[in-house]
Amino acid sequence: MSEDTQKDTDTKVTTGITGLDNILKGGIHRGSAVLVSGNPGTGKSILGMQYIDHGVREHGEGGVYLSFEETEDDIAEAAVSIGIDGWREHVENGDIVVYDKMELLEETDFSSSLTRILEEVDSDRYSRLVMDSLTMFEMFFESEKERRTYLLKMIDILKHNGFTSLLIQESEAVFPDRDIGPEEFLTDGNIYLAQTPTKTGANRYVWVAKMRKQEIDTHIFPMEIKQGGINVHDKAAGFSYMSGEDVDDDMDIGGGTRRGGL
Repeated sequence: MSEDTQKDTDTKVTTGITGLDNILKGGIHRGSAVLVSGNPGTGKSILGMQYIDHGVREHGEGGVYLSFEETEDDIAEAAVSIGIDGWREHVENGDIVVYDKMELLEETDFSSSLTRILEEVDSDRYSRLVMDSLTMFEMFFESEKERRTYLLKMIDILKHNGFTSLLIQESEAVFPDRDIGPEEFLTDGNIYLAQTPTKTGANRYVWVAKMRKQEIDTHIFPMEIKQGGINVHDKAAGFSYMSGEDVDDDMDIGGGTRRGGL
């Protein structure tokens, strides 16, 4: 391995999801806070669980999973149902720490919750974090200004504590026909998941729209959820995400490899 390749590997955090790491040119830049958005059923929570599990199994990196919507048992059952069989064991031995809705929602001040969590979590052992979801996080704040201010503060706190974080958000609209919220601007990266109905079920897609400090492939790619989790078909970019049919390159949303943007 060359010195440049080794340096790039050291600064990237792999997601462990087939195809997605190729789109990300090796993974997420270490220390980033990345927004994962999508409408219901697109696999956002699955992506988060795979990311945490992969860190433990392949890199010895402990993970913190914050869920405002599920209990710890619900999360474990979901993980096992898609083939992440070692989730419960990782939690039992402390490699994964789960804070569920029973704990997070008992506080009226999210700042207090986050401070307590960071005090309890050893930053030398845990470097990956998933928050599921920002949609429920919003309930702690009365105004848009207050929410935006604390979101920026929270991102800074997570970075300061050495986390590479995935922040999950529900989106009613399918990309790219959606309003751009402050989360897209305040986070280091944006990954969008979508699904379109078919006669036999649904077609699912992933679009990495932005990643600071790194090159990415900005095409939209098909993905599937099966036993074992998410699989992204990173060799199939030349198609229309609405129809699934091949289209000309100039109709393809995105457009190839570029720097991640602002």
